[in-house]
Amino acid sequence: MLILKGLKNKLKRCLIFQVMNVLSPKVHRKNPLRALVFDSTFDQYRGVIANVALFDGVVSKGDKIVSAHTQKTYEVNEVGVLNPNEQPTHKLYAGQVGYLIAGMKDVTEAQIGDTLYLHKQPVEPLPGFKSAKPMVFAGMYPIDQSEYNNLKSAIEKLTLNDSSVTVHRDSSLALGAGWRLGFLGLLHMEVFNQRLEQEYNASVILTTPTVPYKAVLSSAKLIKEYREKEITIINPAQFPDKSKVTEYLEPIVLGTIITPDEYTGKIMMLCQARRAVQKNMMYIDQNRIMLKYLFPLNEIVVDFYDSLKSLSSGYASFDYEDAGYQTAELVKMDILLNGNIVEELVTVVHKDKAYSAGKAICERLKDSLPRQLFEIAIQAALGSKIIARETVKAYRKNVLAKCYGGDITRKMKLLKRQAEGKKKLRKVGNVEVPKDAFIKVLKTQSDK
Repeated sequence: MLILKGLKNKLKRCLIFQVMNVLSPKVHRKNPLRALVFDSTFDQYRGVIANVALFDGVVSKGDKIVSAHTQKTYEVNEVGVLNPNEQPTHKLYAGQVGYLIAGMKDVTEAQIGDTLYLHKQPVEPLPGFKSAKPMVFAGMYPIDQSEYNNLKSAIEKLTLNDSSVTVHRDSSLALGAGWRLGFLGLLHMEVFNQRLEQEYNASVILTTPTVPYKAVLSSAKLIKEYREKEITIINPAQFPDKSKVTEYLEPIVLGTIITPDEYTGKIMMLCQARRAVQKNMMYIDQNRIMLKYLFPLNEIVVDFYDSLKSLSSGYASFDYEDAGYQTAELVKMDILLNGNIVEELVTVVHKDKAYSAGKAICERLKDSLPRQLFEIAIQAALGSKIIARETVKAYRKNVLAKCYGGDITRKMKLLKRQAEGKKKLRKVGNVEVPKDAFIKVLKTQSDK
């Protein structure tokens, strides 16, 4: 017991010594208010609760504050400290960390990194703020259209506390009504999808993720129509024709890979296959190497990380940051069934990779589509040029079963009549792609 008591007293003295050596923040309470928003949550009854750190000044209930980012004015309803639960106080002073409720209706009004200041007392915003910009877009549809309202409610509840997700209504002939969602990255998209499944028991169809491309318009008439010279495309079906633009732009990222040196050759080959440009290569110790590459975002958004882990036996790490846009030879690839475009499978690809991407989608569709009484031609096209084709063979009745020998002209006549019937049926019959086939194609595309 005496030994335990001695250890306890010694530990207490160490903690007191450490607390005494923590430097107090450099703040100025007499200066105008300058508060940093570092987190925010939504409360059903009180609205948005913004967690703030005060660098200068004082804020109290009844003060009017302004957001440096949105320039909106609010009246403070409540301030307090986190202890660790919310504990209301009369005022918050510079150097304190607490919470603030000011009648904000949406978490997008309290963006992380934003600066708050008193009305009519503007200050220099705190450095480093960047508004969240979605980098990956995907279509989301309910598996059963009767679940549309439940899924809508679930998405609304999730986005209340996640302002970085953008939501736009979308619809598809094959998949029905849904949404086009924007995410910060692929991991963000996967976490959002998992939360829908686990917290709200929602089953969804998620289309292949795409990135936001840009197009520079060529004529004054088009600029007047779109009201800007440079347009952003988040849906491949809306990708403009080459005749309407001077150049296409694709997003690029600066990727950093840290790996044991024995895997360097394989990883460099993987990066080159993804159209990456090497920027730097250096040893960080005797066994590990750091590679820096400029990647087109659409090359790493689906399966790059899995390929990297596979090649390096799980040892390599990968991180990336936004590096703007660069010009690229992009093309819109249509998928046709008997000459009709399937909008849900339209993709934007680099010109050099169009053939391999088109062939892969055609092969997956061939395996997924059910056979009909007529032949189905599955084609990948760049404009009017067909670059890949697969054929789903028709069911065929043996019209020669009753012919036992005899003249060949009789057999040829029966086969010719059957061919004419199939040709007529192909003109009249429409190919309806079953939802199961879409799910199979889209899931296989995401897994690869």
